[in-house]
Amino acid sequence: MKYLVMLGDGMGDRPLPEFDMKTPLGAADIPCMDALARKGDCGLVHMLREGLPLGSDVANLSVLGYEPARYYTGRSPIEALGLGLPVGEDDMVFRTNLINTRGTGAEEVMVDHSSDKITDAEGRELCAFLQEKLGGGEFDFYFGASYRNIMIWRGGRSKCGADLSLTPPHDILERKIAGYLPAGGGADTLWALCEQAAALLADHPVNIDRRARGLKDANRIWFWGEGTKPGLSSFEAAYGISGAMVTAVPLLAGIARGTGMKLYEVEGATGDIHTNFEGKAEAAVTAFREGADMVFIHVEAPDECGHDGNAGEKKLSIEYIDRRILTPVTEYLAGTGEPYGVLLLPDHATPICERTHTLDAIPFVRYYSHKAGTHPAAGYSEAAAAATGLVEEKGTELMAKFLSVK
Repeated sequence: MKYLVMLGDGMGDRPLPEFDMKTPLGAADIPCMDALARKGDCGLVHMLREGLPLGSDVANLSVLGYEPARYYTGRSPIEALGLGLPVGEDDMVFRTNLINTRGTGAEEVMVDHSSDKITDAEGRELCAFLQEKLGGGEFDFYFGASYRNIMIWRGGRSKCGADLSLTPPHDILERKIAGYLPAGGGADTLWALCEQAAALLADHPVNIDRRARGLKDANRIWFWGEGTKPGLSSFEAAYGISGAMVTAVPLLAGIARGTGMKLYEVEGATGDIHTNFEGKAEAAVTAFREGADMVFIHVEAPDECGHDGNAGEKKLSIEYIDRRILTPVTEYLAGTGEPYGVLLLPDHATPICERTHTLDAIPFVRYYSHKAGTHPAAGYSEAAAAATGLVEEKGTELMAKFLSVK
């Protein structure tokens, strides 16, 4: 028995006028997803909950069946794990976005949490520059991917209070940043670093060139997702099967490494709509051929489109997942002649109207090639899932239920 988890990050949404009050999922041409929903069990589930960060870290741990209240120590340490960075027990780790803001002083506004999707080459150069100028002692800056970087405050665990409060930049787009500056123990040190970095970045050649090309520059850094070294447990020990992960982002790579899943990195995988969709499908097939019992394919693109408020590209990214990943992988599994299961879902919703993660219920499909579903849907969308009446109350139990069918 083989199991495929197809996860479109942030794929859930709300009805939009431009789609005749359908969601991007409801408006998308997704024949493979629709076929799975019509033959399997389709319903709604919550992966995020009140009292925990509304992030992909909490959500994807939940998808895999890891109770966040037990295993979650912050987003950034998981990303650091994915990047293979040295994190000590007394260190504090921070996601460090390269961002773009507009204005100065009390009027400064968060414009773009990703600096116009800055390229890997540009992000790497800027991160190395910050390490050269500000790192090497108490603070170390590490490149992750594009705008997604990591700062490790050596010995910072004891210098950051339990009341330290940091805000994800994608949560405050087009808002004045003055109301969202770091607060609590350690905040002054972190903001001083942000200010030093802003002065250094202003005239860096990368930013001069981006401005000349009409692109947003990376004129600031922004700390968030703080946490300490995690202690995840083995996926194989939990479920008795081997797992593999296909992803472009450090967060999911960190979850894979922390849980002992084999990580498949794909050349040209970018974490946005320009990613190597075919390469991800090929990596998944390779993982199955190399003996993986369960393969988890993570695609970041829908989430990025949601944060950008780009409904057309979000719909297109979902269609790409359907046509360029899910279809060929399920065709491979069907061609083996052996039974297989598919769990199809987002990790959370990233509605176009909100441009950030929300607590909305998300649609899932649980399909088995050798077993008819009891809650089939008219297709795969939020509305179709709601119409079946199937609701999984605990998102952390979804994986165990999926893998229980042999």
